[in-house]
Amino acid sequence: MRLAAAQPGPVSREIDLAAELLPLDRARILELGCGRAEFTRALAARFPSSHITAMEVDAIQHAKNLAADRPGNVVFAAGGADAIPLPDASVDVVLMLKSLHHVPVERMERALDEIARVLVAGGLAYVSEPIYDGEFNAIVSMFHDERAVREAAFAALVRAVASGRFELAAERFWRAKRRFAGFAEFDDRLIRATHTDHRLSPGVYAAVRERFLRHLAPDGTATFEQRMRVDVLRRRE
Repeated sequence: MRLAAAQPGPVSREIDLAAELLPLDRARILELGCGRAEFTRALAARFPSSHITAMEVDAIQHAKNLAADRPGNVVFAAGGADAIPLPDASVDVVLMLKSLHHVPVERMERALDEIARVLVAGGLAYVSEPIYDGEFNAIVSMFHDERAVREAAFAALVRAVASGRFELAAERFWRAKRRFAGFAEFDDRLIRATHTDHRLSPGVYAAVRERFLRHLAPDGTATFEQRMRVDVLRRRE
């Protein structure tokens, strides 16, 4: 297992990569840290025979998810990865999309234990994490530096495999396109995210805005490439 690769990998979409690496048709899927549930809804539409439990620990975002339209094959639930309110061996696939590093470091091992508990034997955990590199990462790091927690998340995955709870089924390096309609959207989605209390001084806020605006296209949008890693772990029999 590698934290990062020398080559960044191809540009891809998370849903296409997940569809390639996972048996999602008719699967019982648990998504941990579903956020705004954009991926959840795309997954539900692409695999209508699947059943998705989408969990979110942020109470504000969870309430918004409950208030929005819900696909028929999706159930929204409140909770965190370290205390999953599902029975043993009740899901076929677990998804964590840019969320393992948000679990408190001291609870990461517990979260992976919980994932192993709810997966059926041979079930798969798909863990997608951003790599600490690139301009998008540099801008976000001006107000929220995640180097330590991302390294801790990777170390927890390595230990989970070494322990025998899981085996590594696949590891992929790829690039995601992150597009924003302008700085206001970046501000809303990243700086004012309700799962983390970012408190930027006026000076830091202005510096972040100035660096972001360097990337505006003539139409006012900004697009970044974010380097990513996916580890697919299989629960041992």
